[in-house]
Amino acid sequence: MWKKRGGVKTRRSIKTGLFCLLGGLGILQSLPLLFGIRPGNIGNIMVYGLTASAWIYGLRHRAIDAFCSRGIGRWLRRIVVAGLAVWFSITAFVAVYGGRSTAQGDEAAIVVLGAGLRGSRPGTMLTLRLQAALDQWRQNPEALLVVSGGQGPDEAVPEAWAMAQWLREQGVPEDKILQEDRSTSTWENFVFSRQLLLENGMDENQPIAYATSDFHCWRAGWTARQAGFAQARRIPAPTPISQRLPSWLREAAGVGYYLLFQR
Repeated sequence: MWKKRGGVKTRRSIKTGLFCLLGGLGILQSLPLLFGIRPGNIGNIMVYGLTASAWIYGLRHRAIDAFCSRGIGRWLRRIVVAGLAVWFSITAFVAVYGGRSTAQGDEAAIVVLGAGLRGSRPGTMLTLRLQAALDQWRQNPEALLVVSGGQGPDEAVPEAWAMAQWLREQGVPEDKILQEDRSTSTWENFVFSRQLLLENGMDENQPIAYATSDFHCWRAGWTARQAGFAQARRIPAPTPISQRLPSWLREAAGVGYYLLFQR
């Protein structure tokens, strides 16, 4: 009997230690996010929530396990476990999908998706998208560069304007840049960019490439095809290390929403 009780106590101690360790790792991830440009970003909030959940369960798992062992608690546990399994599976998928470019160098245009500004300059993530697009454009300088992004409520200028300015500074000719400055979502990025390209003489069957962050590539590609681009190839930009986990978690939720509502 003593050995059985000792074994149970040991397992409980291991569970407490494991979840407190996860909570500690969550704190290490959360601290730089709290002092970032947008600490209230939905992906950051997800990290904070998972960190708090790990600590709560680690310290109170006996009471929580008892509640979840019967009645409504058992059904709630099943729902939560199933939901987390789906969420983390999608998170793993978006984390690896955008690992490589599929651009072939014969695209008629490269669409660069907006990602937020610092004042009137592209932020870190947007700069990485622009750099990825620029590297590809230099291999295919006949392509048009479409910079796509409207002006958010906390932004001094439209994202497209700041992106075009950045490209000019890198030596891209003015006549190779088209500005789409109305969009507020991925769907609008592609719908409005396609309209702009057709107005500027692009055949609707010609291939295009889109530059976005690696975690966003799958949803962006699907949206591009839904918006009417027959061939849309990805140019993934790397995500800063400190932003990878919140970006993956947020994008997994975005993919789930897209699968349900197709937008």
